[in-house]
Amino acid sequence: MNHEKNAGRVKSVMKGQAGHSFLLFLTAVIWGSGFVAQSVGMEYIEPFTFTAIRNIIGAVVLLPVVLWQRRNKTNNVDKTSIFADKNVASTLTGGFFCGIFLCIASNFQQFGIQYTTVGKAGFLTALYVVIVPILGLFFRKKVSWIVWVAVVLSVLGLYLLCMKQGGVSLQYGDILELICALMFSFHILVVDRFSQKADGVMMSSIQFFVCGIFSFVLMFLFESPSAVRILEAWKPILYAGVLASGAGYTLQIVGQKGVNPVLASLILCMESVVSAVAGWLILGQALTRREIFGCILMFVAIVLAQLPVSERR
Repeated sequence: MNHEKNAGRVKSVMKGQAGHSFLLFLTAVIWGSGFVAQSVGMEYIEPFTFTAIRNIIGAVVLLPVVLWQRRNKTNNVDKTSIFADKNVASTLTGGFFCGIFLCIASNFQQFGIQYTTVGKAGFLTALYVVIVPILGLFFRKKVSWIVWVAVVLSVLGLYLLCMKQGGVSLQYGDILELICALMFSFHILVVDRFSQKADGVMMSSIQFFVCGIFSFVLMFLFESPSAVRILEAWKPILYAGVLASGAGYTLQIVGQKGVNPVLASLILCMESVVSAVAGWLILGQALTRREIFGCILMFVAIVLAQLPVSERR
């Protein structure tokens, strides 16, 4: 009887995890296809300007959804204080810290890509797939041996996919991308910490406002934004703001509610695969055997990491 109950519990968990994993994969699809917009936008405006505007757009796009959710909230909460609802407090705190790490990571990524190749930038940024489980050990988050195998396979796959010319030498831009990967790792862990109790859409909107405001300050301190150039880049900015930011990061927060951070990082790093496949399907950029094998390794890693330990015996 206990065995049947345990089997049923495992199936229920796997069903819920599959849905959240799909949301994270959808996030990777949006981010991977949005990399083109990010690169094109840099041809018109500077990094802080691009990051500031895309995040403010992402926040504004989500505002109507946030207001609608709050208006239709059915639980009785003391409206005299916004902190009376513990979930709101978690949402505000999580949104603020997510915004800080998102701001640092996004801007390091924008600057780093100017000094390194696209392939190396993609590979180094996606190294959060290794950093997340290592950082998780300090927060007592256990990782099974099969997940570590999946992490190794995904890194090897990323290397084959992104590092087309081989080599592991680090230049100035590569160091910036490594810092970006570290900050995205903290972002994933913060999402994991607060997403269970937080309102996902509201938390996402707050992080965009925080990221956008800080980036605006940096924009006016270190750059010379031009309204004309910004208007010329309206297409990539709008795509990055509405889809890559507004939709993508919101799906990440909602998706991570039912998935541990290591598995989440494995699925999210699939954006590199999506980017390569999109280039092949849309732009006609051929994939070499090396790159196809890298994609296959990453798919195997994702499937492997989601197999429940109790059923693997």
